Amino acid sequence: MPQTQPIKPTIIKPNITPPKTKPTTPKYSKKIPISRPSNGPTFIGDPRLTRFINRMVTRHGFSRASLNQLFAQVHKNNWVANYMNRQRPAKKRPRGGAGWSKYRAKFVKESKITKGTQFWKKYNVALQRASQRYGVPPEYIVAIIGVETNYGSNFGKFRVIDALTTIAMTNKRRSRSFFKYLEDFLIMTRNEGMNPLHPVGSHAGAMGYGQFMPSSFLSYAIDHDGDGIRNLWNPIDAIGSIANYFKKHGWRTGEAVAVKAITTGRAYRNVDSGFKTNYSTTTLKRLGVMPSRQVRHSGRVSLLVLPTYSGEEVWLGYNNFYVISRYNHSTYYSMAVHQLAQAIKQRM
Repeated sequence: MPQTQPIKPTIIKPNITPPKTKPTTPKYSKKIPISRPSNGPTFIGDPRLTRFINRMVTRHGFSRASLNQLFAQVHKNNWVANYMNRQRPAKKRPRGGAGWSKYRAKFVKESKITKGTQFWKKYNVALQRASQRYGVPPEYIVAIIGVETNYGSNFGKFRVIDALTTIAMTNKRRSRSFFKYLEDFLIMTRNEGMNPLHPVGSHAGAMGYGQFMPSSFLSYAIDHDGDGIRNLWNPIDAIGSIANYFKKHGWRTGEAVAVKAITTGRAYRNVDSGFKTNYSTTTLKRLGVMPSRQVRHSGRVSLLVLPTYSGEEVWLGYNNFYVISRYNHSTYYSMAVHQLAQAIKQRM
């Protein structure tokens, strides 16, 4: 994947004037990767985009002329449009096979463990400060960054405003959601004094070390390095923002995330499993499922059945496992983060 070169961003051109009641925001003083525009046509003149611009003017005090100038430079990304509109197979996963083994191999591997320990050592001060403030262990913050962007080596290659606008305008099912993301993105760039044509991200517009969508940026991003702005392409701000995200979603300090289970019999195979499940310890015991060791936890207990090359692994996921799943609604994802975090912690 071609790498973008970080270039110091300039003041927004066209200027999107904030409301008169809002103080002037500081210049976006940190370097971010600058994206290249897409090759497709613009959407300027489309009635749906015109309605969106009108809403931004009336609801948030943006300049209509400035937004028209901005969107005259925003282009359709044909690859994003085709990818997001493709027919996807049903996500029903059979119990058999080795799905977890294959997924785990992508994320819980030596290169990610090694780079994770290097990242931890380099940003130890920021990680410890975030952990003390939000109660989230450093290894889970590091693991999220490792899974999401390989510690900042892959932010994505798409211009965020092109990706968000393309999906909003070309994907009927997701249009409403992505117009909201686009709204939040413009508010974000105005608040932080960022040129909206600059940010690079994923094909869906996720940004920075932690791959926050614009709505998550507005709700959970923090200024962890104290320079007056929130910059998710800055690892220090990203560290604090991920910890804040977990805390706001219910992370319980000092409690376990998951533990391997011991099983007796096969009764557990007749009930639902996955991060969404919530069983009492009495029910699990009746199903022949017990934790392999006693850990501190409270609240929900999920039954996790993971198919591997050598058979099934059965785990119990607790409240903090469910919190990780708020980042990406997937049992495999949450377990990959957990196991990578534990491997990095052990290496440290």
